[in-house]
Amino acid sequence: MKKSPVPVDRYVGNRLRMRRILVGMSQEKLGEALDLTFQQVQKYEKGTNRISASRLQHVAQILGVPVTFFFEGAPQDKPDGQTGFAEPAADFSFDLLSTPEGIQLAKAFLTITDPKLRRRVVDLVQTIVEGSQRP
Repeated sequence: MKKSPVPVDRYVGNRLRMRRILVGMSQEKLGEALDLTFQQVQKYEKGTNRISASRLQHVAQILGVPVTFFFEGAPQDKPDGQTGFAEPAADFSFDLLSTPEGIQLAKAFLTITDPKLRRRVVDLVQTIVEGSQRP
């Protein structure tokens, strides 16, 4: 019977992927820096394989973040044994920053200094979404 990844392993892997993409590093380059194959990096990012403490520290150094970065907003054990996220609203930003396009969009959006223009960009995206949902 195959054991599925636990939520915190998936979360740490997703944070690793998000940061790697944000700094513009490929799985191959990260693997080389860690003396691993890109397939192993993929397994870490999916949460299929757990990342040891020493390896996580090395990853943090390579990606320029503190080790705690990988656990910010991680699933918490609740008294009833269920797990949950500290901030459910963070899922949207996490999903956005988990893709190269999302990161590109976020970086471009942050360069817009005019608040009215930012609002127009948001309105444009909402109009596009609404138009794509019509039959």
